[in-house]
Amino acid sequence: MPLYLGRFNYSAEAIQAMVANPQDRSRAAAEVAESLGGELKGFWFSFGEFDGVFLMEAPDNTSAVALAMTVAGAGAVQNLQTTVLLDTNEAQEAMRKAANATYRPPS
Repeated sequence: MPLYLGRFNYSAEAIQAMVANPQDRSRAAAEVAESLGGELKGFWFSFGEFDGVFLMEAPDNTSAVALAMTVAGAGAVQNLQTTVLLDTNEAQEAMRKAANATYRPPS
């Protein structure tokens, strides 16, 4: 299954709720991933530009986007960015395809 990297920020209201009632949000993330046929591989809080990151396997891109829509639509998460990750075999296959591709740059 494809692997996805997600990065996100919590809304101010979500942070206030977690401070008032500390909770393990990875359980909720795992549930939504599983409901879409995926599997949460890891979930971390982070410093810097994003409040948290996760790794998830999903059956396809539409399932990954459905997860983003579901979570962002609930309002607790904002600025959710999802990146498709390629393993080294997939990257090498892309390199082989690129070696045989034809392209005419602008002139």
